[in-house]
Amino acid sequence: MIETERLLLRPLSLADVDAFVALHTDQRVNRFVGAYSSEQARERLAGIERQWSERGHGLCAVELRSTGEFVGRCGLNFWEPLDEVELGWTFRAEVWGQGYATEAARACAAWGFATLDAEYFTAMIHPDNTASARVAERLGFTPRRDDVLLGKPVTVYALDRPAPS
Repeated sequence: MIETERLLLRPLSLADVDAFVALHTDQRVNRFVGAYSSEQARERLAGIERQWSERGHGLCAVELRSTGEFVGRCGLNFWEPLDEVELGWTFRAEVWGQGYATEAARACAAWGFATLDAEYFTAMIHPDNTASARVAERLGFTPRRDDVLLGKPVTVYALDRPAPS
């Protein structure tokens, strides 16, 4: 569990299927990350649970500390074909512009670098997703390469492990 000033992040699980589907049903949200049916969401969430069990990290549900309301997802996802760990974030459109993505992703990056041996984390962002690109840049990510992920073009940003202080 990761806590920030305003947010609580906990591993996503099958119990989150309804919130996960609702998050991805909004066309403003799924424009870049895709939609999920209940069956697809259950399969994805089972995979997330496996990653937490096998790798010790994965995607988190993001809830408001003040109310417990589910506002999105954020966390570390291992992409086996790329042998890279992506720091990703997806939030409900109703909470965009409030800094939650930056706050959650910053906490996940700090936790990830403290917990994993990764030299860097990626953020795979569709070229038209300027809001996510701005979040990545605020966090210190820089563009590293262009790629294709799940049939869609992405700019792969990277955040290198901070130098020891």
